Amino acid sequence: QVQLVESGGGSVQAGGSLRLSCAASGDTDSTDCMGWFRQTPGKEREGVAGIDSDGTTSYADSVKGRFTISKDNAKNTLYLEMNSLKPEDTAMYYCAAQSSFGTKWAGCIFGYWGQGTQVTVSS
Repeated sequence: QVQLVESGGGSVQAGGSLRLSCAASGDTDSTDCMGWFRQTPGKEREGVAGIDSDGTTSYADSVKGRFTISKDNAKNTLYLEMNSLKPEDTAMYYCAAQSSFGTKWAGCIFGYWGQGTQVTVSS
């Protein structure tokens, strides 16, 4: 089992920045990849960024060049640096970790999820 706790969400004006954090605990050695997803009411959850065990990253086209995913293995913490935020980035953001079953995105199956942190970008 892996437990994930996100933090760092909030409200910001368009063009601003936020950094999300995700503290992982439990059987983290079993997770080769981690990622960030987001969801707005009435829409399916979508992959935003992913990172695997060798540091290879993947991004949704909508956030390429603006968002950066990183991981501090010593702290078991995943980050998402979000710059040049747009109103369409408004969503609940979820941290996710690899599991045997779940949502497949960017070559990884994500089955562990955090509780989410809200990001609101105003125009």
